[in-house]
Amino acid sequence: MKDNASFNILPRSFYSLPTLQLAKELLGCLLINETQEGVTSGYIVETEAYMGPEDRAAHSFNNRRTKRTEIMYAEAGRVYTYVMHTHCLVNVVSGPPGKPEAILLRAIEPRDGVDLMMNRRPKTGKDLTNGPGKMTKAMGITMGEYGGFFHKGPLYIAAGYQPESISTGPRIGIGNSGEARHYPYRFWIEGNGYVSR
Repeated sequence: MKDNASFNILPRSFYSLPTLQLAKELLGCLLINETQEGVTSGYIVETEAYMGPEDRAAHSFNNRRTKRTEIMYAEAGRVYTYVMHTHCLVNVVSGPPGKPEAILLRAIEPRDGVDLMMNRRPKTGKDLTNGPGKMTKAMGITMGEYGGFFHKGPLYIAAGYQPESISTGPRIGIGNSGEARHYPYRFWIEGNGYVSR
């Protein structure tokens, strides 16, 4: 990263935490995207964990292995992007190699490059980045990031701040996943206005 001095990029070892713990530790971290248009960043305020072959809501449920999900079987700390409807969503691959788990980044509180974010997504206030598709569009995150490492960029995760209080609840938008829709695998910074709901 050209401006690396101003960001404390988290090392690859950070991602070796168990998935549910990592999903909480990511809260307050800084997501940074370096593009030709400029650098944007924001604090991660909401995450959702997907626990692999046993989790009916996970793309890798039942060890489903496709071209899309292949990166989930790689080492932790890789970038898993996929398109849902028209939105590109971004996940952190977690779990050891061969155990396909991932954490969806659902929302950020913008920090750097807010004007650039608003050019890409002409919204104001929390509506700019308070959802997984809104956030990626504002930050210019695309399928081109698929398979990269968050410690190598151009999409990075850096140290941010320690949230005072974290809330836990069921995930959103997975109604057809049986009992898995009730699992308390969504985490968010309590009271933050950029949380999706």
